[in-house]
Amino acid sequence: MGKDLKGRELGKGILQRKNGKYCARYTNAFGKRIMLYGWDLKELKKQYNEKIYELDHHLNQIDESITVDEWYEKWLSVYKKDTVRESTLRIYKDIFRRLISPKIGRMKLNSVGKIHVQKLINELYKEKNYSWQVLDKVRRILSDMYGRAIEDDYALKNPTRGVRIPQEKSEEHHVLSAEEHALFFETAAGTFYENLFNVAVNTGLRPGELFALTKADIDLKKKLIHVNKTLLYATFEGENQKSFRFGPPKTKSSVRDVPINSICEKYLYRQFTLKNMVSLKFPREDEFANLLFVTKHNTPINVQICNDAIRRIIDIRNEMLDDIEKLQPFGGHTFRHTFATRCLEAGVKPKTIQSYLGHATLEMTMNLYVHTTDSVKQEEIELLEQNINVLNSPEFIDTAYQRASNDNIIRMPSTKL
Repeated sequence: MGKDLKGRELGKGILQRKNGKYCARYTNAFGKRIMLYGWDLKELKKQYNEKIYELDHHLNQIDESITVDEWYEKWLSVYKKDTVRESTLRIYKDIFRRLISPKIGRMKLNSVGKIHVQKLINELYKEKNYSWQVLDKVRRILSDMYGRAIEDDYALKNPTRGVRIPQEKSEEHHVLSAEEHALFFETAAGTFYENLFNVAVNTGLRPGELFALTKADIDLKKKLIHVNKTLLYATFEGENQKSFRFGPPKTKSSVRDVPINSICEKYLYRQFTLKNMVSLKFPREDEFANLLFVTKHNTPINVQICNDAIRRIIDIRNEMLDDIEKLQPFGGHTFRHTFATRCLEAGVKPKTIQSYLGHATLEMTMNLYVHTTDSVKQEEIELLEQNINVLNSPEFIDTAYQRASNDNIIRMPSTKL
């Protein structure tokens, strides 16, 4: 039994400190000693009795002292380490370390509210200019962390509910990350449109240009694709419904030769075989008979058919993925943007990329594709840091001075103190 300063009994677990403040002590469900303080004895007893009632009836039994950083380590170790791919694990670690932990990592897990998460997202968007995909990944990582925490009685609520990403998602300019790229094409392997997708992402052709290709447009000896037309699907003047029609390229600069790499060459050969098989089963003798990329019934392809095929691949893959890893929907034009971005990441000159894409001006190419993915930005800045550390090292400075001294350029100083 605790006592007040005059020696009177206050009840189990309650006492009065020398400064006159009352203190109530109890041990929570996790074996941790909890202290409640207050100047009003009646109010403190009420709080204390509520906590004891919750404890006796197994209500709200959460570890109130654990931080976001501490729970992240538990979450990663228990729920992710052995269930997701190593490359995915690296992405989780990188995003949490760089974007989440510095802002809310030291906060108590249960003191983080929706306002804190929304503020974090807003700051990453406005101050750091991160893409929609990265912001969504931050939100989904936190959502999964809190979902698991609620299941394990470490948290009472999920503060990511209702959080909005300020940047509108644009499928038109979406670029597949290296991880998304690998997941999509791994799942597309063996499907009917696998060849189409691979040629698209290795050439950067517009969907209409790709759908209009014939075998005559492909020069395997010179390893070039001659782009000289596009396939349109629309309601033309004097018609009551949509139909296919060949049209001229988008601009004069769109008439071009696009080089074929070894990956593209492999899938073109496969498509030649597939086209022959489909043509034998569903022969046709009209203007579309020689189209290389067709449906299973040897009919022309339009954007909707392509996008539906992409969506089926995404749905199949997402059934096998953790919630955080799930692929976001995208359209056929994304392959063109991804091709251009991969070229930039590989160091291909913008003027060369312009010729691949058939843009009228270099400015158009740079405005669309000058950005690189956030993972590449991080890798490049870390590479810069490594190079600067090498240049600033005493060993490198000593070596540089030694060489200059040997060449009678400067007098050799010593870096040793």
